[in-house]
Amino acid sequence: MTKLSLGLSLAALSAALLLAGCSTPKPVDTAPPPGNSYATPPSTSSTIVPGSAEDLRVNVGDTVHFGYNEYNVEDSDKATLQRQATWLAKYPSIRVTVEGDCDERGTREYNLALGARRANAVKEYLVSLGVSAARVETISYGKEHPVCSESTEDCWAQNRRGVTAITGGANS
Repeated sequence: MTKLSLGLSLAALSAALLLAGCSTPKPVDTAPPPGNSYATPPSTSSTIVPGSAEDLRVNVGDTVHFGYNEYNVEDSDKATLQRQATWLAKYPSIRVTVEGDCDERGTREYNLALGARRANAVKEYLVSLGVSAARVETISYGKEHPVCSESTEDCWAQNRRGVTAITGGANS
């Protein structure tokens, strides 16, 4: 009888352990503690200072491109200029200069004039988006500041650009 009693006890214990292992675990509460109405931003290793030239270049985009012998703002670049206008609204003390650049083809004088038209087209678009004209200067570098020096279409396309550069009021 003791064997039977011991066997039943072991069976009952095994059944209890088995059932305990099958129970559904209670979910862990991941909500922030009461009274904390903001989310903690994830920690990042970025060293980009908000409102800096690097912030504009990396997080917004400081460059738009133009077609050969053209100075109209392309539809594909309007989103970049919209982000620039929004960024400039966020940092109202910042002043910028739009630099107009060209590829190596054409005379120096022609490219200086084309670069000026490109810079002015970017400025006018930014102003149409609400940026004060007093905060935006323009300059043409013509073909004097290439980012690529090969004589290929891909390289020339990189050099046909308008670059928004911070000239004052930025965070360091």
